[in-house]
Amino acid sequence: MNETLRRTPIYEELKARGGKMVPFAGYEMPVQFEGIIAEHTAVRTKAGVFDVSHMCEFWLEGKGALEYAHRLVTNDVLGLEDGQVCYTPMCLQSGGIVDDLLVYRYGQEKILLVVNAANHDKDLLHVQKHAGSVKVTDRSYETGQLALQGPLAMEILAQVTGGKYSDLGSFRFIEGEVAGHPCIVSRTGYTGEDGYEIYCPNESLLPVFQAIMKVGEPLGCRPIGLGARDTLRLEAKLCLYGNDIDETTTPLEAALSWTVKLEAGDFLGRDALVKQKEAGVPRKLVGFEMCERAIARHGYPVVPAGAGPDAAPIATIASGSPSPTVGKNIGLVYLPTAMSKIGSEFDVVIRGKTARAKVIKTPFYKRP
Repeated sequence: MNETLRRTPIYEELKARGGKMVPFAGYEMPVQFEGIIAEHTAVRTKAGVFDVSHMCEFWLEGKGALEYAHRLVTNDVLGLEDGQVCYTPMCLQSGGIVDDLLVYRYGQEKILLVVNAANHDKDLLHVQKHAGSVKVTDRSYETGQLALQGPLAMEILAQVTGGKYSDLGSFRFIEGEVAGHPCIVSRTGYTGEDGYEIYCPNESLLPVFQAIMKVGEPLGCRPIGLGARDTLRLEAKLCLYGNDIDETTTPLEAALSWTVKLEAGDFLGRDALVKQKEAGVPRKLVGFEMCERAIARHGYPVVPAGAGPDAAPIATIASGSPSPTVGKNIGLVYLPTAMSKIGSEFDVVIRGKTARAKVIKTPFYKRP
């Protein structure tokens, strides 16, 4: 294992629990414990805990912090209430997506940005570049984070905390304690299930994790690895940066127009997105299912239906995987707008042969 990789504060605990470690976004992270399908099912039916300490936390503080955060992203940060969270892309002037992130509004002079670990360096430069007098503090490497997700997440955290956060609304957050340790508790997640994301100082992460597992394990809660995290988010059609979105894609193309508030004022990339909206997007990110037993994986070429494996590709698969919940092989792909309607068919080139796929309605899974 590359010794330059970072380890989260609960690395040893997760390894002792059978975590199979792999390099991910500069860290050694568990890809699985007892198996992807078993872990996926645990989150869908009971609960799971993810170590997501690799995620990055940038704090904006001082006069103008709120206005600056609003200008950085496409969503309406000014329209948030204190204690509210929003999901949003952050764009270049070209309209391409620098990253997708969560914005936590504390108040006029305090904002938390939670960004993807693989984008830490470029995101920090991007945020600092336009900050002016707003103070930007990177606390990524001193902050641990857990995600408690699944139908039993609320019950488990209520038992750990004496019911403190049971009335916390969706996409709301609060500062408090978990197992006697100072934390930020957020009603957010990346699985399509209800649940919480919990931030705390590195030294508090292990006792918080152990307290949650002590209550949760008898109820069926399990530690969850990156493998199930990916299948869970794909079923819910939650984008993965680097696969489904990047600097060559815009939020309008990525079916994230609901996060683009053109009427809420200026932001980086707004002019480009206005022009694209007026002209019409040339392609759209759509969900599909395979019509055969084949599995479409990231990077596989896509050709028109019946064109043959040697035809010029019209796209490449963004994300693809078997879906444990739906029981089909599913994925995401950018198709030319004219080919993106539900029911449209195309072929995926897999090892020199074509396999048929068709566009279907998303999300693939929505919790009851």
